Parts: sequence; C-alpha cells; structure tokens
Amino acid sequence: MGKVHVTIDGIQVYVPDTYTVLEAAKEINIHIPTLCFLKDVSEIGCCRMCLVEVKGTRALQAACGYPVKDGMEVRTHTPEILKVRQKTLELILSNHPARCQSCTRTNSCELQILTDKMDVHFENYVKYQEHITSDQPLNVDDGISIQRDPNRCILCRRCVSVCNNIQTVGAISAINRGYHTVIGAAENRSLDTTVCVNCGQCINVCPTGALQEHRSIDEVMDALYDPEKHVIVQTAPAVRAALGEEFGNPIGTDVTGKMVTALRMLGFDKVFDTDTAADLTIMEEGTELIDRIRGGGVLPLITSCSPGWIKFCEHNFPEMLPNLSTCKSPHQMMGAIIKSYYAEKNDIDPQSIYVVSVMPCVAKKYEAQRPELSVNGLADVDAVITTRELARMIKMIGIDFNAIGDGEFDNPLGVSTGAGLIFGATGGVMEAALRTVADLLNGTSSDAIDYMQVRGLDDGIKVAEVEIADLTVQPPNASEPLAFRNVRAGLTVFPLGISLDADIAGGELNATVIPSSLWNPERLAVRSSLSGVGIEPLLRPLMGKTSLVQIRSGKLEGSATLDLPLLNGRPEPLAGEGSLNLSLRGGLADLSLPMLKSSRLDKLEGTVETVWKKDRLTLHQVAVRSPMLACTVQGQVTLVPRDLPASRMDVQSALRIPLEQVREELMPERTLQSLKDKGEVRVRIRDTFRRPSFDVQP
Repeated sequence: MGKVHVTIDGIQVYVPDTYTVLEAAKEINIHIPTLCFLKDVSEIGCCRMCLVEVKGTRALQAACGYPVKDGMEVRTHTPEILKVRQKTLELILSNHPARCQSCTRTNSCELQILTDKMDVHFENYVKYQEHITSDQPLNVDDGISIQRDPNRCILCRRCVSVCNNIQTVGAISAINRGYHTVIGAAENRSLDTTVCVNCGQCINVCPTGALQEHRSIDEVMDALYDPEKHVIVQTAPAVRAALGEEFGNPIGTDVTGKMVTALRMLGFDKVFDTDTAADLTIMEEGTELIDRIRGGGVLPLITSCSPGWIKFCEHNFPEMLPNLSTCKSPHQMMGAIIKSYYAEKNDIDPQSIYVVSVMPCVAKKYEAQRPELSVNGLADVDAVITTRELARMIKMIGIDFNAIGDGEFDNPLGVSTGAGLIFGATGGVMEAALRTVADLLNGTSSDAIDYMQVRGLDDGIKVAEVEIADLTVQPPNASEPLAFRNVRAGLTVFPLGISLDADIAGGELNATVIPSSLWNPERLAVRSSLSGVGIEPLLRPLMGKTSLVQIRSGKLEGSATLDLPLLNGRPEPLAGEGSLNLSLRGGLADLSLPMLKSSRLDKLEGTVETVWKKDRLTLHQVAVRSPMLACTVQGQVTLVPRDLPASRMDVQSALRIPLEQVREELMPERTLQSLKDKGEVRVRIRDTFRRPSFDVQP
C-alpha cells in the first residue's frame, strides 16, 4: 500500500492509495454529506449528496466511490456543488411525507438532520406535495418484528446492501422501476412470509423511519393498567448498557439500578433479570454437549440462543438443524419458569400472568410468537419490547430517568452468576458453557474460568481446542467427509482380502473386500456395515423435488453384501449384485404430496429393502414412521446411478394418517372433510424422475 498526495479545498494531505475522496476528506476534518453511504456495507453512491468537483473531470463525482490519485485536486463546497446538493435534497423531500412529529426517528433521522444542515426548509418542498399522490399505503407491512413504511423510504438501498451482502439473507431488494420503485420482498410480500430472519439490521442502517421495530408499547401499557393482570418484566444484559444513551448518558453507561427503578414506576409487579435464565441455558447446553460427545450425538453443537440464527438455519441450512441445541433461548426459558415454577410458588393462575421481555433484538418479537413456544395456548412470553420502546415508555409517563435512584432486581429470579453478561460477545455463550462442562466433569468448581481460546474471531472463523477432564472439545474436520482410519491387508479366510474402517458422513463404515481369485480375479465380494452414518449428505443427489419423503437428517444403520464384476482389473462402476438393508432412527424428513402442504416429520424412523443387480438399484419397500404419519411404499423404484434423470418409478404406496392429529395447516380443510372416515391415502407414481405423474386416491 502506497501513499498519494491529494489537495482538498486547498489543504494538502497524504493518504493511502486505496482511499476514496470521502475518506481522504475525513482525514483533514472536511465533512462531505452522505445519505446512502455506509463503510464496507453500501458504497454505491446512489443518493448523490456527496458530489464533489475533481479537477480534470467533466462532471461532478460521488466522493464515496471515487478513488484518490496522486496529484488530485478536489473542491467540496463550491456554489455549484451546494446548489446541486440542495436541489437533490429538495427532490428527495418532495416525495417524502411530512410526518416528522409522529415518526420514531424524529431528532435522529439522518434526512431530517441533513435538511437542517443544508438549510432546506419545509416551504421549499411542500409545494410538490399537493401534486404527489403515493400509491403506497401507510405502514404497508406491519410484521411481527419489523414494520416497513415505503412512504418514508428514500431508496438509499442501505437495507438492501446489509441484508444481501452482510447478513446474506437476501430478503429484500428494489422492486419496479422509475417513480414506482420500492424496497421490499419479492412480489412486495410481507416480510413475515419470506426468508427474512428478523435480525433488524435493516432497521439499524435505515437513515429515516422507513424501517422500524413493530410497536408493542400499546399492548404492554394495556396489560399494566389491567387490574386482573400480574405483569412481570425481564431485561436482557445488553439493555442496561444501552438504555442510558436514550437519556443523554455516554455510550456503554451501566444504568441497571435506574432501569429497575423506572420499571417499577411503570407499574410492573416484578422485575427479573434474564441472566438467571442464562445460567440455566448454559447448564442445559453444557450437559447436552457432554451427552453428545460421549454418546456419539450430532456435533458440532450450535447454541439456540439466537432466534434470527434459528430461522436462518431453517431456511438455508436445514441439514444443520440437528446440530442446534434443544434448549430454549434464555428469555423464553425465563417466561416458561415464571408461568410454571413462579406461578405455583406464589399461587397465581398462569393465565393471569403477563410476561414482558425487554430485548435488544427485534427477532425476539418473532420468537415469542412461535407456536412451539407455548403450552396449551399459553405463550412463554406475551410481549417483547426493544430498548428504544422502553425508553419511550419511560418518557411517556414523565419519569426523570437521570434523577431517580437505583433499585434491585426481585429475588430469587433476579439473582444470577453473571455468566450471561458475556453472551453478547463473540464466543461468550461457548465460554460460559465450557465453564459448566468443566465443573460437571471435574466435580469441583475451577478457579480457571476464562477460556481465551474461544473468544473473538480470527479471519471470520475461530478454531480452538480445549482440554477438560477426560474430554477434548474441538471442532470437527469437515474437510474429510470420508477418512480411512484403518486399512488392513491379509488372509481374510482365503484368498487375500482387504479390511478397512472409515469415517463417513459422521458415522462408521466397516468393509471387507475379497477377490474371487488371487491371481486372476474376475469378481469382488464386498461385505460392509454402516453405523451412525448421516443420511442427508449421502442421499442428497437422489432427493429431488419429486421425492415423496425428503430426508433432512438422521443416522443410518445397516449392512450390505455385494458381488461386483471386474472390468480390466477394476470393479465395473456401480455394477454388481447383492442386497442392501438399511434402517433409520431419529431423523427428520419433509413430506411432499400434491394434496398436502409441506410438512416436517419429526422423530422419523424407517427401513429400506433393496436389491442391487447389474447397474440398477431397486427399492422394493420403504417404511417410514413418525408420531404423526406412517408411510409404507411398496412397489419398484429403479435407480440407474449412471443416468439418474432417466430412472423410473412404479410405486403403489399407502399413507396411514391418524386424522385426529392432522392440523389444518398440514392438509386443506376440504381434503380433511373428505377423509373423515378414512385413514388411508393411496398414491401411484409412474414415469421418470424428470417428469413424474401423480395419481392420488383418498
């Protein structure tokens, strides 16, 4: 990296040759206004607010993306530039609603701040408003976590950049063209119906109020004023370090005591610390880690504390769902404890308890409404508010936050070890879990509770090996899907044979290969067994969109005896005769039929009976069982491994469905009605894999 000499507004500066004009100007404290620019996130120069004059160029240039050159002369504040910026800002404001007083971003809106700095006043653009009729309704998308108002959007595309390039979710983009352009999901659908993971990063980077968290203040205030409700609040560790900023305190100021006092003044009956449930989380995850290591469970273990990551995994990496911890997140765990243990100890009807979580992440709003996080229709957590929403509530009732005294969390559910305080740091959950693992395995508390190896990031990935008691906790070697551990050659009965052991797809392969003749072998006899082999990576090439049951996870147990002919001394590829019988335990699968909506089958068990003859693998029977569904497929499915698209299916299958367990979301209501007295569905599939035809007969 070299340095170049640049002159900006008559000031000379030496900067790295990788800099842009905007970066160079910052070095000498020259402020160039921007709206769309975010370093390393959005550098597309679409807002045109940062235009500057570069000597020798024909037009004004966007400073955020224009690279510096040696000897370059730049002017940033000429009368022409100021006039262009003001006019650009007026054009943005001409299509922007004048509702600043009711906007959550008032006084922190970058557009509002820039309007004031550029001396562009309301009367300069209100004249355009009467000629503009927006076809976008107010709050077009009021989702569970994120509220989207395209009327306030200035098309800076910051949200698009962070969603696509940083979070790699790809839920939103620019839709339509010209004046009708809006930022939204495909077909302008609600974010709740897309791959959006509710991480809220789009809210963080939005310069206006076009994106904001779903407002939950009203429902929480209604609960506080309801005399029949016992309202309990819990706060995440990050809230106490961020809340003070809303009241003018320096960044990172710990306002725990004032926060607790303010919550009591708001009317909450109990104030608990989510750190208590964080302790329970690491105890459960630590125990689960030990069980998985010693019991041969699915590894690596991934924490389940983040609902955003859970949803990201569900959409993009379903094969990794078994890697997720089975634990609830801390605030959901706390909600469950409050409505069970706390309710019982205090003789309170759980139905009358209203639990509010104050969280730094808007994905917690989505998480609280997941149906699996409720029991008998009673949700673990009733409402989630953000730090910003809590600040608004405190201001609403006139609390002088900085003047109030310090309070303490209620006992016992407000008492914790403090381990949860590191959850927000990279590697924090892992470090806290390792502390628990060490104590459980060693039998005593260790003085060495700091595991520096798992903290932070190294080039995006952190790899560490930690020795605890009789275990070595280390990441798996994903680069070796098939690793031979032991290969032996010798007299295996007779003649000379080879025995091998290998690790394959997380399990074990044991095989013995024996040629028919030592000197002139024409055939190979192969006897093999599989145990604990992950099925999804093995069957992924065979599980196309037309498959009835697409297995996402699980382990294979089975054995195979094959008779392979040799061609020029080598086994003929995928040819031979034999049988392959496999069994599946504890897997997950997706059922896909024309009459059924997509449904995941939990705790899947199954068997496969096959015959391998010549170059064809024929499945005679596949039996699948789950708590919700029993499926037996009988007939013939012929796989030609060298020409899979031409493989044929001729199947007569029966699905035994306990109709009382079938929910509307699984099967359309009309279909349910027609199957009132029948518990069996027959499906016939013919033709090739490429163009299958379905014949469904209830």
